[in-house]
Amino acid sequence: MSKKPISSDSCLNMTLDSVRESLIGQEDTIIFCLIERAKYPINCPLYDESVAGVPSSLVEYIVKETEALHAKVGRYESPEENPFFPENLPPLIVPPHNIPQVLHPSGISININKTIWDMYFNQLLPLFVRDGNDGNYVPTATCDLHCLQALSRRIHYGKFVAEIKFMDAPEDYSPAIRAQDRATLMSLLTFKNVEEMVKQRVEKKAMVFGQEVSLNDPDDKKGKYKVDPSMVSRLYGEWVMPLTKLVQVEYLLRRLD
Repeated sequence: MSKKPISSDSCLNMTLDSVRESLIGQEDTIIFCLIERAKYPINCPLYDESVAGVPSSLVEYIVKETEALHAKVGRYESPEENPFFPENLPPLIVPPHNIPQVLHPSGISININKTIWDMYFNQLLPLFVRDGNDGNYVPTATCDLHCLQALSRRIHYGKFVAEIKFMDAPEDYSPAIRAQDRATLMSLLTFKNVEEMVKQRVEKKAMVFGQEVSLNDPDDKKGKYKVDPSMVSRLYGEWVMPLTKLVQVEYLLRRLD
């Protein structure tokens, strides 16, 4: 696939036109995905490798097969998309896209989806879905897939954020990059007031998007939500933003290669 070389103009356009808007829009996507998943109980057989009759759990099988299909038609040609099972992807069956390269070549391949997978199933999912088994395994797995993809896209967007920050002030980051100083890079990337604002915003969005509505009794469902808004704030505070900064650090460590 032919790619245009990285340029400061492309990064500038990305900064002005899309990055902040994209990050805020991705908040909406993540919250709606969580709301959809919360419709179903935990459905434990979906995650049991001895139940599905396939070489892995049913949810893993569905994710792998969906990614394989999407790979054939070019989903993972986009630097915004990162597969959970890259070793399982077939070749393209359509002509490759000529996508401008705004990321440094050494950082494009960063993929922490194994960490995101573990976080989602072992830590996050039990926080917002109820116990039980209603047998709706495929719809449930589809919701899991959408949640995973939305979280992965948001967290790996840290590569774009890191590129913009580096291009804006290379003199701030270059000494720590040359020293491979992770702690200093993490300090440079951490803005507590911004993180607190994001947590407050996603919590408020979860209140608005997920509030139960009743026409018969306006007060009956007041204060009841499809997904606990404080859980969404916790998701961002404990996982989304820290993992995004981890991606940024890993990207910057390779930025001068």
